[in-house]
Amino acid sequence: MEPSVKSTGMAGNHLLNPIPLSLIIILLLLLLTTATADEDEEVFREELLLKPLPDRKVLSHFRFLSTSTAPPDSNHRHLFPKSISQLVQKFHVMDMELSFTRGRWNYENWGGYEPLSSRNAKPPGVELWAIFDVPHEDVDSSWREWGFQPSSGSVRYGTLPREAVCTENLTPWLKLLPCRDKAGISLLMDRPSIYRGFYHSQRLRLRVDKSGSSGTGSIIRLEQTLTVVLQPSYQRAGFDPRIARLQPSWSMSSLFGRKISGACVLARTSNVYLHLEKNLIATLKGMQQENFQAEAESSSLQNAFGSSAFELSDHPDEIIKEANDSQDDDLSHMYKFCLGRLTVSRPFDLGIRWKKPVLWSCSELPLRVSRFLMGSGNERGAIAITLTSPYKNAEFMLASGAHEACPVTVNVFQVVPWYIKVYYHTLRIALDGELQPTEDVFEKLRVLPSEDKVSPGVLELVLKLPCGFKSAALTVEFDKGFLHIDEYPPDANQGFDIPSAVITFPNHAGIQFDSQSPDRNSSLFPGFEERVPVRAYTEVLLVPLTTPDFSMPYNVITITCTVFALYFGSLLNVLRRRAGEEERLLQSKGKKLSSLAQLVSKISAKLRGRNCSCLAIIF
Repeated sequence: MEPSVKSTGMAGNHLLNPIPLSLIIILLLLLLTTATADEDEEVFREELLLKPLPDRKVLSHFRFLSTSTAPPDSNHRHLFPKSISQLVQKFHVMDMELSFTRGRWNYENWGGYEPLSSRNAKPPGVELWAIFDVPHEDVDSSWREWGFQPSSGSVRYGTLPREAVCTENLTPWLKLLPCRDKAGISLLMDRPSIYRGFYHSQRLRLRVDKSGSSGTGSIIRLEQTLTVVLQPSYQRAGFDPRIARLQPSWSMSSLFGRKISGACVLARTSNVYLHLEKNLIATLKGMQQENFQAEAESSSLQNAFGSSAFELSDHPDEIIKEANDSQDDDLSHMYKFCLGRLTVSRPFDLGIRWKKPVLWSCSELPLRVSRFLMGSGNERGAIAITLTSPYKNAEFMLASGAHEACPVTVNVFQVVPWYIKVYYHTLRIALDGELQPTEDVFEKLRVLPSEDKVSPGVLELVLKLPCGFKSAALTVEFDKGFLHIDEYPPDANQGFDIPSAVITFPNHAGIQFDSQSPDRNSSLFPGFEERVPVRAYTEVLLVPLTTPDFSMPYNVITITCTVFALYFGSLLNVLRRRAGEEERLLQSKGKKLSSLAQLVSKISAKLRGRNCSCLAIIF
């Protein structure tokens, strides 16, 4: 027994020999190095921007940015969606944008000149454009694999104006996020709250930036945005509807029905911003001067405005102001709220309560854009695009952002379906109601005719408009085509859609924020500061085409079957009838009924005789 015990103890001592400390340190360093490398390769950021609008609504802009420096052919991903990297690898996509939109952006009340509205205001339905990193002759083959018809140039564009947007589109979009809708800012994405809004647009932007001198390295950026315009719930937010001019007070719980219980643990930054635009700041300062608040100049914006016009439910971590070289103090402000210190016991529910009526207006487009149809009947028609200046001459020069100002440059991009036969030689331009020579206004003109049942037509224009004009009208005539019965959609009587025209104003300066702010790592501010053209979309036109009577085949089938049934029924009746057998059958039936008929006739005769005798006695 003792030897066995000793041997067991020796074995146990041998197994419990301590691991060298140097080996443990090396393993920990390797793990830390791997984790640091993974964090450097893939970064995820989430941000939410809330903005009150002049028409008593609230703009909510969700933004998620995923960045990866790993090669596209890498098989292992931590945060970046693997499906997106496979898309880049297979189709060689360099830049792509896909948007699903329901509703139309209100450029007059929600703004159109700011980078936020210019980037995220999309046409109704689905819009897709892409740039491929392949030779020019191979672009069409990559585009065909996506199911679209090829077009000339390096950019490929496609749109579906009538595509419905629902939760089936939002769910795959959320699956691309590391935390999905289970934690972080995406926790606010309650389906009923989002889809009851006046405007809803979810966008996916994919960019591949080549790095290094040889271009071998690449940085993949996936930007996911969700822009929603909501009407605050008056009952839950404590708003009194009898005060018509007072802005409705709201909170995140009243808008979305939820609160943020914490940031996404996989996000490097998780912030919420409250944006007060320039015109609102000017209105608040004007109200402050009217109330003779002497300490306003020395106090901060939160202390001054928080006690006079509105009150925030939470104190901001930082106030970021717009940077401007001019002497204008009416600049936009950003209230920053960090979500890194939140807990489940103390959720974040940002709200604003208005104390005084405030009226302001948004920064409109340099030109108000509208599009409509002209003509009647099912044969011919015309498309008209009107550009109206909402400013005076001096204000328009400043609003357009051009130092030379004259002439004003406007780009027009229009995709026309193949069943609309456009006569491009009928293109006309009128300034203030007077026709102008096209060579005086058209700087560039590019036309790509449509091909029947293959590809749509494309019209691109660069207009040079004088500063003194008040309105401009662009018209072009077209013929309505005839479709085969198999080419009509299920609801053909509703009409056929012409996609929105894209109107671009190239002269635009972004909003520059204070460069000394410590929040320069945010992914939201580069979008404001980047110089991008001002872009606007027109209405979707509904063109009625000659539509056949789809009930006519049913009527023809019914009448034909009835005629055939009568004809063949009568024919079979004649062919199967035998005259001899029918005569014998009638004779046999007559013999059986003859005795019965005689008995009946006698009885009836007797009855008649009695009736006659009774009548004779009476008379």
